[in-house]
Amino acid sequence: MPRDNILLITTDQQRFDTINALGNQSIFTPHLNYLVASGITFTRCYADCPICVPSRTTIMTGRRGFESGVVSNDTHEAVMTADSQARTTLPAILTDAGYQTKAMGKMHFTPARAHYGFEEMTLPLDYMRQYDKQPYGARPKVHGAGECEADPVLSTVDTKDSITQWITDGAIDFIETRDPQRPFFMWTSYTKPHPPFDPCRDFWELYDKIPMPEAVHGDWSQTVEGTPQGMMEGCYENTNTHFFGPEQRAASRRAYYAMISQVDYSLGRLFGCLRENGLFQNTWIIFTADHGEMLGDHFMSQKNVFFEGSAHVPLIIVPPQGRFANTNSRVDVTAEIADIYPTILAMAGIKAPEFVQGRNLLEETGERVFFGNSLNKHFCVMEDKWKLVLCTTGGDVLLFNLNEDPMEQHNLANDPACAEKKEHLWKLLLEHTEKYTPQVLKDGEFIIKPAPTCYQDVKNHWFGFHYHDYSIDTFH
Repeated sequence: MPRDNILLITTDQQRFDTINALGNQSIFTPHLNYLVASGITFTRCYADCPICVPSRTTIMTGRRGFESGVVSNDTHEAVMTADSQARTTLPAILTDAGYQTKAMGKMHFTPARAHYGFEEMTLPLDYMRQYDKQPYGARPKVHGAGECEADPVLSTVDTKDSITQWITDGAIDFIETRDPQRPFFMWTSYTKPHPPFDPCRDFWELYDKIPMPEAVHGDWSQTVEGTPQGMMEGCYENTNTHFFGPEQRAASRRAYYAMISQVDYSLGRLFGCLRENGLFQNTWIIFTADHGEMLGDHFMSQKNVFFEGSAHVPLIIVPPQGRFANTNSRVDVTAEIADIYPTILAMAGIKAPEFVQGRNLLEETGERVFFGNSLNKHFCVMEDKWKLVLCTTGGDVLLFNLNEDPMEQHNLANDPACAEKKEHLWKLLLEHTEKYTPQVLKDGEFIIKPAPTCYQDVKNHWFGFHYHDYSIDTFH
């Protein structure tokens, strides 16, 4: 029996609440709406380490960050090399099973050109090299905005010359020139809406008269100075969002939404290619993101932390057309980035390796306890929509009941009525940390380090400046 094709589509830094069909009436996402209507939406998917490299390592290896030790962007080479040599990376297993495997777009591997099991790779570095060879015409990214900054800026190229369009062009080219006698696995990895927030002008103008939702604040985040400073530290280091007023936050969000729409509209071409080549009938589509973006919520920006804007991501699985009856459905249980690996292997009819702790979402959809570790200083445990977060820089502990407070506006950590729940979650977190990350504990308790008292205390500013360094795959 012929095996199904598998198309994994990821965006970079897209938070969970950015799809029109799932309730956001300020954003245009017609083709993500199509996926929602055609597939199964997991409304509570989380990244166990909401940072680029850890999430991508989890997709590739099936290991969560706290299992592999990859909880930062510093390096994952040892883990990825070991798994690729053992032929246990996702593309290696699929390649060995006869799949034609292609990486198209941002991988963020170390070294950048390491394939780690893929047969073919085309990276954003190739996009930049392509335009370097053109003496005249389009010049991407000469606006000067960095790879971390949330300040809005317009793209310096037209839509047809954008990196988003280029990634779609490459995905379409692969589909049209692939070996038709083999099934394919293609990871189409868009670089947006990761900063710089530089949509092309036509998508910026699309939002000209669309009011933006206001940033969320809670009883624990009424002012920049009053928000836990250990949790603000990464924002101080990499962005200017904490200086923004309401209008600036709205402009930043407008640029962010415009980039998501630009990716979405480009997906319309990719889906058209699938339809015209008769591939909807035998191709699985998975759509997700590596992590989210705080987007000014609680005065924060970027990712790293375990608040909803940062760690909660979209996840939609679309089966081959006519294969299942339960499409256009929602699954409201906890899912994880780690589930992508065993789920894709199940689509290919391959049993996952014994070490895999993630779930095959085609069969296992029960509730679970979720744990997260980011940078060995942001920790999370979540059970039955009760979430406890800890930042060991400053030692702040926050407790939220997402059943009643889905955007984390009411901290219950000091509420006597919730003391038993807090104690229970704290015990789970300690036991989990003792097993996987004992180096952050001393005498059975977390080691607490001092937090900055204000943004002036943070000296290590890095806004993601890039000009011509092609040694790392971080061009967006």
